[in-house]
Amino acid sequence: MAIRSNTIVFTFDPASPRITTHDIHEWLHEEIRIQEQKVQTIQIDGIKRQVYVKLTDKEFMSSLINSTGGSGAYTHHIGEISRVELAVAGMGYKKLRIANLPPEVLDDTLRTTLAPFGQVLDIQNEK
Repeated sequence: MAIRSNTIVFTFDPASPRITTHDIHEWLHEEIRIQEQKVQTIQIDGIKRQVYVKLTDKEFMSSLINSTGGSGAYTHHIGEISRVELAVAGMGYKKLRIANLPPEVLDDTLRTTLAPFGQVLDIQNEK
């Protein structure tokens, strides 16, 4: 099973102007003070206005969240200030759609097959 570890999610105000990838990288370095060597990966979810930053160690992640109080601000080039929430990232819920599955496949079989990837909360049959 995959889990997010040592990852912070930065959630930008959905009403704020869009921010470029370059600007996000600069903001993380200059304002949040994340050093390049402490970052393993950065994942940007533009639709949800979230940035996931996987860090090298848990202590640094905790200290970063504690030092910011779980919130920050981003100042746009036009002068507008957007609030940014910081939190420990979890996997959350994922909705899977399996196409062309024969009707003979039982829900229990599907649950057993998907169990290594996480807990199956609900199965809905479509026609």
